[in-house]
Amino acid sequence: MKRSKAYRAATDKIDADTLYAPLDAVRIAKQTASAKYDETVEVAMRLGVDPRKADQMVRGTVNLPHGTGKTARVLVFANGDKAEAAKAAGADFVGSDDLLEKVAGGWLDFDAVVATPDLMGKVGRLGKVLGPRGLMPNPKTGTVTMDTAKAVTDIKGGKIEFRVDKHANLHFIIGKASFDEKSLVENYATALEEILRLKPAASKGRYITKATLATTMGPGIPLDFTKTRNLLQEDGADA
Repeated sequence: MKRSKAYRAATDKIDADTLYAPLDAVRIAKQTASAKYDETVEVAMRLGVDPRKADQMVRGTVNLPHGTGKTARVLVFANGDKAEAAKAAGADFVGSDDLLEKVAGGWLDFDAVVATPDLMGKVGRLGKVLGPRGLMPNPKTGTVTMDTAKAVTDIKGGKIEFRVDKHANLHFIIGKASFDEKSLVENYATALEEILRLKPAASKGRYITKATLATTMGPGIPLDFTKTRNLLQEDGADA
């Protein structure tokens, strides 16, 4: 694939053999973001787990302190007062049978799904539609709940969900290129802390084996994932 001049210029600023401290990686990412729109900043990790084994699955959620820079479109499957609570909290789409039929027909104009437990029997039938896109509600991530208002508020406020894929890769966003360095680093630190907390007891050897930070259109920046403290200090500081 032919790369743009801006992409090639950005690549020249990155040493592929260097693991950059989070602050340095964020700084480079902001400098190399060249798109006309506000690019998303994302982290990709390779984990030393076997996702085929249930006791090594890594999945969770975390509330980023500075949000994601994007207001998620939230769909809520609920009835009665739980539906009204979701609407009051700012849910974009609320309903039950009508929305179930619409999604089953291929409509996917939303970013997150919440459901009350009593409707999961019906929502479960959408597994082939929602599952591959990581949108299936799950009690472990707080998206199957009677507290629909809290779920919507959390998602709208910057809650992200992450899940290791079948190749042991994990992706999550930490904000937009327009965010200041401090906000991006603090969002990364918060996500990293939760990912480390979720390390499966059955996982042997190194838990995180590789990490890369990049903007939507920018090159990957090798990330020093071993740095977990004092992330706002310059490179060379105590990690």
